[in-house]
Amino acid sequence: MDLQNKRVLVTGSTQGIGEAIALAFAQKGCQVLLNGRRPELPEEIADQLEKIGADYQYFSADVSDEGAVKQLFKEIGEIDILINNAGITKDQIMIGMKLADFDQVIKVNLRSSFMLTQKALKKMLKKRSGAIINMASIVGQHGNAGQANYAASKAGVIALTQTAAKEAAGRGVRVNAIAPGMIASQMTAVLPDEVKEQALSQIPLARFGKAEEVAQAAVFLAENDYVTGQTLVVDGGMTI
Repeated sequence: MDLQNKRVLVTGSTQGIGEAIALAFAQKGCQVLLNGRRPELPEEIADQLEKIGADYQYFSADVSDEGAVKQLFKEIGEIDILINNAGITKDQIMIGMKLADFDQVIKVNLRSSFMLTQKALKKMLKKRSGAIINMASIVGQHGNAGQANYAASKAGVIALTQTAAKEAAGRGVRVNAIAPGMIASQMTAVLPDEVKEQALSQIPLARFGKAEEVAQAAVFLAENDYVTGQTLVVDGGMTI
């Protein structure tokens, strides 16, 4: 897919990986539709987009809410690429996890991906083109203590990706996922040193990944017309 002037919606794009993905697609000449819960796009992100001369819009919406998703798709019009990146964590060991926290993570991480994919597919299938990229996690492939809700949601995202890919391939629409490992972020920055050292000891490349490296994977999956139904692991070899 030639990305020039393609319309790409990136959910959860006001920080971290989502921000990096939005900037990467903007640099490719896409019309970038950013989304987040904040009333306005953070000034620092707007400044970066302005510097590269990006064509962009910001849509404030809670994509875990069905009504908000319906309104969002009315407002954005046509769409060529969807990046389902919005997600949350509410970690706790299984015996101490509140059902409300389990439900909330599933709602934001998995249910929202389903709703957005469903809406995007209705537009893409009609024109027989489009690409959807879902943000999964290596935790969704291997599990992780203290993250039963998050792991289940990301495993669901992978299965959702494969199912949507099978349903959409006949009309030229591709659906893939990315499974990041330990990516440098606000979350990893506050981890205790011993936790960081333990994580780094499991990564053959001996460093945390960068949000920009996940964004590069997203660009690849959008551009390559013969890849669908796949989960691209970006983890520095952590799961070898």
